[in-house]
Amino acid sequence: MGAEPPPGHGVRDTARLALVVGALGVVFGDIGTSPIYALQTVFNPLDPHPVPVHEASIYGVVSLMFWSMTIIVTVTYVLLAMRVDNDGEGGIMALITLLRRWKQGRGRRAALTLAALGIFGASLFLGDSMITPAISVLSAVEGLRVVEPHLESLVVPLTAVIIVVLFTVQRRGTGAVGRAFGPVMIVWFSVLAVLGIRGIGEHPEILKALNPVYAADFLFNHFHIAFFALAAIVLCVTGAEALYADMGHFGRRAITRAWLALVFPALLLNYMGQGAMILEDPASVSGPFFLLAPEWGRIPLLVLATVATVIAAQAVITGAYSVASQAARLGYLPRMRIDHTSESQYGQIYVPWINWLLMVSVLTLVFAFRTSSALAYAYGMAVMGTIAIMTLLFLYIAKSRWRPPLWLVLGGGGLLLAFELLFLAANFTKIVHGAWLPLLIGVAAFTIMVTWQKGRGVVTAERERREGPLRAFVKELRAELPKSQCVPGTAVFLNRGKLTAPLALRANLEHNHVRHQRIVIVSIETLPVPRITDDERVNEDYLGYADDGIVHVQVRFGYMEVQDVPHALGLLDRRHGGRLRVEDASYFLSTIKLVVGREPTMAMWRKHLFVATSHITADAAEHFRLPRERTIIMGSQIEV
Repeated sequence: MGAEPPPGHGVRDTARLALVVGALGVVFGDIGTSPIYALQTVFNPLDPHPVPVHEASIYGVVSLMFWSMTIIVTVTYVLLAMRVDNDGEGGIMALITLLRRWKQGRGRRAALTLAALGIFGASLFLGDSMITPAISVLSAVEGLRVVEPHLESLVVPLTAVIIVVLFTVQRRGTGAVGRAFGPVMIVWFSVLAVLGIRGIGEHPEILKALNPVYAADFLFNHFHIAFFALAAIVLCVTGAEALYADMGHFGRRAITRAWLALVFPALLLNYMGQGAMILEDPASVSGPFFLLAPEWGRIPLLVLATVATVIAAQAVITGAYSVASQAARLGYLPRMRIDHTSESQYGQIYVPWINWLLMVSVLTLVFAFRTSSALAYAYGMAVMGTIAIMTLLFLYIAKSRWRPPLWLVLGGGGLLLAFELLFLAANFTKIVHGAWLPLLIGVAAFTIMVTWQKGRGVVTAERERREGPLRAFVKELRAELPKSQCVPGTAVFLNRGKLTAPLALRANLEHNHVRHQRIVIVSIETLPVPRITDDERVNEDYLGYADDGIVHVQVRFGYMEVQDVPHALGLLDRRHGGRLRVEDASYFLSTIKLVVGREPTMAMWRKHLFVATSHITADAAEHFRLPRERTIIMGSQIEV
């Protein structure tokens, strides 16, 4: 008779299973839909560097796909990169924040350079988030060509309709839909595996492609073909970065289990099944994924593939919201309006400005490129650029954190990076065939980010000069200079720090000649960690005097948290027994109008870019969750 499981054992198992199912629905949508178009793109006869359809190339391509997934996804991400996290969070922004922490120590220049490279990687990801919905939905709807060839003219219009609907419903949130994502993707990966087994059964010799000799033979003995083929083979690892980026939502173990137990085997079986079918019938390269299914099952497969690609698009859209939100928290983008669409799932956010920008961009790509194969090289460049940069950042951080022997970093890490750079180099050969697109998007986004960071520093310096020292101002108030009338109530002034006096406070005293009985000066600090506890949220400083009613409050938030100032002040008020009376406090904001000036702070074109970018800045009262009916806004103007 076996021993009974310990109490709570079943609950823990259920929770682990729920995490795995959730990860299947969110994390693997992108890489899980790659079989629809990856192998077909490799053997595309319209490719500027076509890969001939013969036995050696088929075995070589399928073998390279298997070993690419093994090396890039399983080794680089699942076994290595996911062991480096920023308080549980992964992804390129997490690596950047780790580098920012270390920029004051040894290796400061290297850390700053890599952080800048990381920002470019995040910019490429934004390009990826534009291309993924376009290529994913297009590739699924293109199944119409296989099922009913005379419906080919409907592919682009139907894709556009699906994309418009997808972006329109984003504001409603993905809470209810998200619960269905996991089961749908379980069905999807099961179908991938079954179709693959069906193909392998027709030509089981394809299993020889598991032998790395076939990959090496194709790569080195047919390099003039294989090198160009890498630009399409890379499509089998698109979405690998999502495993790392979404680690904070599901944890390393859940993602690892889902990848090794279901996703990797299903993808491998499907690619091998497609390869077996092409060996059997070379004409099937026109649509190997859909042709794997029996004729009666192609319409249901088309519907399932469309749903799966919508899920893949949903995942990358949410990722774009997250990257933009974190970039704004870290000072690389303006403060933007962010709606949290779920009370239980923190990561479900909606950023309206990013949403509509993505929708217009995706529709433009669909109508400009019109086929998934035309978009494939743009997609590969975005993916491999991001993956190579993340690997480089990971190796630097791993060396600093774990301090492994130098030979191991240069040897093992160098081999991983060299493998990825070979893919990246292959994509550079497709620059004129679409690979220029993500580079253009990446350079544009990178320029906006670094310009905003630079301009923000210029404006902050000028603002601090005008505000003057806070403690000296408090001393003047204490001496009643200038003379002011004290009125009852609590006034909360938001400020950038504790060294200078808020412009709104100065204006209220100099023009209205009044001060409130209780003055709370609040500065917000965004820490390079995802979240912090309420116990660490607020810190108060009476600025040298405990009896004048003036207090400075430092409010801390993690870079993934909602910056809810009234909630944070409520924590402080409870600590003081309600004496601050923040429940009916008035909030004062200082707003700045930016204009282009003549001072040589930045190049003139960057000044105009900075001022133009400032127009998307979200309303401060809404961003900090201030009660609109008790918020007073006072303006000023600063030249950049």
